Amino acid sequence: MDDLLITTLPNGLTVFLKEIHTAPIISHWVWYRVGSRDEIPGITGISHWVEHMQFKGTPRFPAGVLDKAISRTGGTWNAFTYLDWTTFFETMPAEQIQLALDLEADRMVNSTFDPEEVASERTVVISERQGNENEPTFLLAEEVQAAAFRVHSYHHEVIGDLADLETMTRDDLYRHYRTYYIPNNAVVAVAGDFQAEAMLRRVEEAYGSIPAGEPPPRRARPEPPQRGERRVTVEGPGETTFLQVAYHAPNATHPDFFPLLALDSLLSGPTNLNLFGSGLTNKTSRLYRALVDTQYAVNIGGVLHPTIDPYLYTLHAIVHPAHRPEETLAALDAEIARLQDAPPSADELQRALKQARALFAYGSESISNQAFWMGYSAMFAEYAWYTAFLERLAAVTPADVQRVAQTYLRPQNRVVGLYLPLTP
Repeated sequence: MDDLLITTLPNGLTVFLKEIHTAPIISHWVWYRVGSRDEIPGITGISHWVEHMQFKGTPRFPAGVLDKAISRTGGTWNAFTYLDWTTFFETMPAEQIQLALDLEADRMVNSTFDPEEVASERTVVISERQGNENEPTFLLAEEVQAAAFRVHSYHHEVIGDLADLETMTRDDLYRHYRTYYIPNNAVVAVAGDFQAEAMLRRVEEAYGSIPAGEPPPRRARPEPPQRGERRVTVEGPGETTFLQVAYHAPNATHPDFFPLLALDSLLSGPTNLNLFGSGLTNKTSRLYRALVDTQYAVNIGGVLHPTIDPYLYTLHAIVHPAHRPEETLAALDAEIARLQDAPPSADELQRALKQARALFAYGSESISNQAFWMGYSAMFAEYAWYTAFLERLAAVTPADVQRVAQTYLRPQNRVVGLYLPLTP
């Protein structure tokens, strides 16, 4: 049976340890409560850039040494930055996990931010931004997000604005690092083949001497209610028309979040909440049948991410060449109106929930995924959010789905975005 240990060290570091003895592997994650939500104009994209700098070395582990050391053990490692968090992980043979503990504890405090490395990484991050700008879906999503949030810092993309990437300094980056990369703003989550008490001693030895920092600043700038539909149009190269419809949605701990997850599964196929997993086919979803099977759209999908503050439920489609985007939007609206006018049958809802449960199970089965969920759920809620997931999903009724469709999927509560290809 899997054993779970949760504790907080004297310096404020939260530790999750889960024994899983199915394979001689351990997955070790460090999560920091910092993301684009914590940025203001002038330093947009700084959280992502600081994440990059964490791979540039410390006096103990110079740049380039770590990659080779982890590769030699047969391990993998990576990092990600999102709206509310930044995370680093290593999944390695169990007997090699000390390397992961040592390197993450070391770069929590000792990253050097060498000015030459900062300059080099500026070029990398700007290139990443420019690469994104070659994607119509990025350009459209950025405009939709900016239109949806005019006050809250969810306004800007995680990659940041080019103006800020060109002007941020080494001191800006280092200050951000020292402010947020502290044990009392972090969660360590470890799952795999170990004894919990012994692993706790190793975690304490690695991280326990790092001093707590001042609680980081949090900017409370709630987005005011939207008072009417907003529309944005982006024009650019290509031959494809894209449609994106983003509705303001509640945060992860709101009672309506799980009914909206059920609605998402019914309308567009379930969202994979594990950001590093794959999806399921959505060909049985209502919008697929109503838009793709009838050739209003080439494909259709939806996404609802759990976040600290209210974010978005977004539907995205590739408009079929046989139709104008207004016709595709009208077909989408007709399907939403059908759900607002009448609740789904119990059988249809159960089929949709079965798909959502299956996707959740696929995204929870590996040792890496188990470690992921412990830290991830702590970023926007608590671990109980994850452990109660299936129970809360099963409690959703057809009336709940109809109610949240009526409450949130209103034109006044959305941004409609179109990407129109420029004709040569």
